Amino acid sequence: MKNLLDFIIKHSSWFVFLLLTVVSCLLLFQSNPYQHSIYLTSANAVSSSIYGLFNNVTSYFHLRGINEDLQQRNAMLENEVVSLRNQINDYKMLLPDTSTMPGNYSNFDFVIAHVISNSISQPHNYITINRGKADGVMPEMGVVDQNGVVGIVNVVGEHSARIISLLNPNLRLSCKVKNSDFFGSLVWDCVSPQYAVLEELPRHVKFEKGDTIITSGYSAVFPEGLIVGTIEDRMPTNDDNFYTLKIKLTTDFSRLSTVRAIKNGMKGELDALEAADYNSKKGGWN
Repeated sequence: MKNLLDFIIKHSSWFVFLLLTVVSCLLLFQSNPYQHSIYLTSANAVSSSIYGLFNNVTSYFHLRGINEDLQQRNAMLENEVVSLRNQINDYKMLLPDTSTMPGNYSNFDFVIAHVISNSISQPHNYITINRGKADGVMPEMGVVDQNGVVGIVNVVGEHSARIISLLNPNLRLSCKVKNSDFFGSLVWDCVSPQYAVLEELPRHVKFEKGDTIITSGYSAVFPEGLIVGTIEDRMPTNDDNFYTLKIKLTTDFSRLSTVRAIKNGMKGELDALEAADYNSKKGGWN
């Protein structure tokens, strides 16, 4: 304590000088507006610099938390990308494989329609849509939704049409296993609205459970490559030359809402050729 008092007494003149300088500055800046404004400007600049330095230091220590948050967000985005990629692949499966039939798909167009009545529990099921002859809908036009094949138009009014549902044993659809050239006949077995049966598929066709069943394109109704369902199981059959497969339909007939009727620009020409071939077999040309 004695040493402190000796130090203060020894340098008392400096302490008095500092005290008087501070008091003078206070009186100067408080009593004169110009000096007061300079003081505020300088003080703000100094405080801003100090705050900026402090913010840089604290930001550095917060980088770990920020990095962890970015990692979590990056993981979420990667999951979304994977999900979107899977959805795109699923939608691609709904479209015809245009690489295997160049130039043919351009002949098809669509008429969008809404389902106004639908049955799934009757022995013979039908669907009614709100589009008809006035909208370009004609008999024997194929009908699909966003999930797969729905049926074929059979009766057309001016502003409505009736569709033979795929859940109708009177409708037989030419189908094949995707990436295969061998086809069979798909028909509803009147058991469940979720399943149908693919008959007459040659024994030498290779397939596995879960393989995709698509339209064969061997008609003027549906283009090749429209998804119909997936292979659920093999069914017993007495024919040693053909398989019978249980097919899980991709179309949910209990939730049909919006469908598309397929217009084939080549249908008239194909029908004329088929009629000519039929007449030739009868022994004459008409």
